[in-house]
Amino acid sequence: MQNDYLKSVISQFEYYKLLGEKTLAQLPDDALFWHYNPESNSIAILVNHLWGNMLSRWTDFLSTDGEKEWRDREGEFANDSQSRDELQQKWDEGWRVLLDTLNSLQEDDLSKIVYIRHQGHTVVEAINRQLAHYSYHIGQLVFLGKMLAKNWTSLSIPRGESRQFNAEKFAQPKHREHFTDAYLKPDHQ
Repeated sequence: MQNDYLKSVISQFEYYKLLGEKTLAQLPDDALFWHYNPESNSIAILVNHLWGNMLSRWTDFLSTDGEKEWRDREGEFANDSQSRDELQQKWDEGWRVLLDTLNSLQEDDLSKIVYIRHQGHTVVEAINRQLAHYSYHIGQLVFLGKMLAKNWTSLSIPRGESRQFNAEKFAQPKHREHFTDAYLKPDHQ
């Protein structure tokens, strides 16, 4: 059961990573830095924040507090990134640290206690906390992307195609798979 948890949660994180990447790919460079007002976050700020959080939470995950002394959380919202390439480097680094850490975990790690700001979490609780946090910000990123893209391509079931999508799904025999398989495994049927 616990091994299934790790596989499932890794697939969930990879899925949210893919949603972010498919959004970023649809946007011109200037859209990455647009924000509605001084209190709102641009896509660049969201990427900076995800990057900073991922580095802090997942570096030495089992042995140090998830809120590292070297983290500059306030700076994550100031957006010091100046280009798409710089944002892409941060995006890639954050996700690499996260996924490398998750892939290194063993079943017996899941019940261990880790700390975030001195608050104890089981490893499962800490993973779930970050999954919720990242999906929240990826949702914001996708929302902004839909507003700013010239010709948005849906990342899920396009409007008007639900009936056809469901008909195809229900035409298949019942089976066990992770819902992300269709997105993450291109040769998946």
